[in-house]
Amino acid sequence: MDFAYDESEQAIGDLALQVLTDGSDPAQLRELERPTDGTAPGPRFDRALWATLADTGILGACLPDDLPGGGGAGLGLVALGRICEAQGATAAAVPLWETMALGALPLAGLAEGEARDRWLDRVAAGDAVLTAAWHEDGGEPDAPGCALTGRDEAPLISGSKVAVPAGWIADAAVVPVTAEDGGVALVLVELDHPSVTRTSLQTTAASPDANLDFADTPAELIASGDEALTWAWQRALATQCALITGGVAQAMAVTAQYTKDRKQFDQPIAAFQAVAHRAADAFVDTEGIRLTAAQALWRLEAGMPAAAEVAIAKYWAADAGQRVVHAAMHLHGGMGVDRDYPVHRYFLQMKEHELQLGGTSRSLVALGKLIAAGEA
Repeated sequence: MDFAYDESEQAIGDLALQVLTDGSDPAQLRELERPTDGTAPGPRFDRALWATLADTGILGACLPDDLPGGGGAGLGLVALGRICEAQGATAAAVPLWETMALGALPLAGLAEGEARDRWLDRVAAGDAVLTAAWHEDGGEPDAPGCALTGRDEAPLISGSKVAVPAGWIADAAVVPVTAEDGGVALVLVELDHPSVTRTSLQTTAASPDANLDFADTPAELIASGDEALTWAWQRALATQCALITGGVAQAMAVTAQYTKDRKQFDQPIAAFQAVAHRAADAFVDTEGIRLTAAQALWRLEAGMPAAAEVAIAKYWAADAGQRVVHAAMHLHGGMGVDRDYPVHRYFLQMKEHELQLGGTSRSLVALGKLIAAGEA
């Protein structure tokens, strides 16, 4: 496997990291999370930074290059992984992964027609936030409980989705549904419709997530069949693993600097064997997450079977990721829980994504089924 990025992948990753770093200074994030003017904090969403992402072409980088508005650059899934990695590394208050990977990617890869182009042009311009509503209370993503009626004429959906990433601020969501004939499909739903009820959630990382309830809500069909759900699901997981990679890698970078600067008994605590061993274990875990995420993204972009690789990547990201951020907090001591210091954001971000779209148990079950079927 060639670990080198091509020129465009390297460039978009570097650009995304620079823009997100400039717009996600710890002081800016503190003000967004805890306004000093006495007002209550709103959704964790930096609209000014979102506009900058549109102006610099980052929001359109991985959209098709044939969009009517001309905002797409046609870069691939590996490039999208680089953008998501930059989001994780900065803990930025923008729904990049949610919009580009969960929402825009299925539209770009599976949908056709005017609605596809209209929504993707809006994303490229920074005028729309998208997401996908995979989770149900007690349900499985590949067997959605939301019901679709009138698929061929006037599609309507009814049902509920829980813990929808960026569901409180999104303009539209990709929703897996079950049709009247028992088949499954992906539909696009405008969330401002009066038949949609949103319930804001208090999440671990203060993300603007929400529960969604649909009552005969108009929808637009994206694609039908198990293959469509699998296509979108695997790419959602693989890009999420890239986001986690960026977060844990930056947590370790901050920790490495802290342990070199923090002195005890007249020497840096990084020189102590216990500290060095804990950091080394976390570094190995971080590189394992990076490797498995890169493998999953590369295989998906190349059109190769990747079900096992995606399950392995999410297992590593969830299991090893939580070890890394726990090590980072531990090695910081009391500084780790100081909310004026940045490392806590990587811990909270990781704990949220550990279970978002399923944690280690679900990944192992998926991998076990593949092994039993002789597909891994």
